[in-house]
Amino acid sequence: MATTKTFTCILYSVENNVVYITLNRPEVFNAFNDEMSYELQDALKMSASDTLVRCIVLSGAGKAFCSGQDLKAIKEVAGKRDLSESLHKRYNPIIRAMRNMPKPIICALNGVAAGAGCSIALACDIIVAAENSSLIEVFVNVGLVLDSGSSYFLPRIVGSTKAFELATMGSKVSANEALQLGIVNKVVALEQLHEAVKTYTDYYATAPTKAIGLMKKMLNKSFHSDLDKMLDYEAYCQQIAGNSADNAEGVMAFNEKRKPVFKGE
Repeated sequence: MATTKTFTCILYSVENNVVYITLNRPEVFNAFNDEMSYELQDALKMSASDTLVRCIVLSGAGKAFCSGQDLKAIKEVAGKRDLSESLHKRYNPIIRAMRNMPKPIICALNGVAAGAGCSIALACDIIVAAENSSLIEVFVNVGLVLDSGSSYFLPRIVGSTKAFELATMGSKVSANEALQLGIVNKVVALEQLHEAVKTYTDYYATAPTKAIGLMKKMLNKSFHSDLDKMLDYEAYCQQIAGNSADNAEGVMAFNEKRKPVFKGE
C-alpha cells in the first residue's frame, strides 16, 4: 500500500517499506531554491523517524537529477546573500541527515548532477546511474569552492589528484567514467533505471535494517579513526546487533535451513 505526503518542490511517497523522494522542479533541472532545500530536510527527517521505512530512493523529475543551486533564485533575493549562512541552514543539514540516516539511501541518477546536486549524489550510499547521466563539480565555473560535502566525499572516492582535477577544472564525468572511478555502483540504459534501482530496494526492504544502519555508522567513522578505534567500535556495534531481533531470526533461520524473515529490528 502506497502513502504520499504533499510538498511543493518535491514528491514523497512510501511503498513496500521504501521511501521515494523526487526533486520536483524540472523546469530548472531541479535546481535548489530555499523551499526545496527545507522540504528535503523535512522529508529526510520523516524517512528517518518512520519505523516502517527500510530504504530511501532519491531521484530527480524530468531530464536532470539536480543542477545545484538556482542562481536565478539568488539573484531575486534583495541584498547580497551570505553563502556561509545558506550552507549552514540549507545544505549542510541535508548532508548530515543523509549520512546519519540509519537506512540505506539509493540515488537514481537520471541525468546531470551538478554543484550541490553532485554533492547530494555523492552523499548517497549507492548510486545507480542512467548511461546518459553525468556529474560535475561546477563550482569553479562561477568562482566558488566545493561545498555540501564534496570536499569530503570526492577525494575519498577518487583520490586526491583526480579530485583536484575534477574540482578545479569543473570537468564533467560521464556515467561510464564515473563507474570506472568508483563513483557509481552501476550504469544502465535510462529505460532500465527503475528496474535496476528496484533490484536494490527489493533487497534492502527486507534486509536486517538495524545491522545495515550500524554498518553505515561504522563506515562513516572509519574515515577518521585508526585501527584500534575501529576494532573497539566494531565490538560495540556487534553487541547491539547481537541483541537484535533480526540476529535471533537469522540464527534461527540458519538452524532451520530456511530463508530469514527480517523485520529491521
